[in-house]
Amino acid sequence: MNTENFIPVQTICTCYQVEVSFLNGLNEIGLVEINIIENAAYIHQDQIRAVEKMIRLHNDLDVNIEGIDVVFNLLNKLHAMQTELASVQKRLRMYEG
Repeated sequence: MNTENFIPVQTICTCYQVEVSFLNGLNEIGLVEINIIENAAYIHQDQIRAVEKMIRLHNDLDVNIEGIDVVFNLLNKLHAMQTELASVQKRLRMYEG
């Protein structure tokens, strides 16, 4: 597999000053997908923004991994509700107009 769009876990840990065990914990609960390519751990570049948010929650607010899971689940539900609300508002405008 090509590692072009992947960033090594060790590089992320060095850059953001976090332990590999933190990223492994995020992987275990399904918040981040760690890919093993040629005996090295990588994270896809599309996940970096979410990883940065998780690291900030952990470092700045001292939120543990389980708390990060709760926060991200709530944010996903909020996003889904906002999308549904926008759809309902659009349909309502069709009937009003």
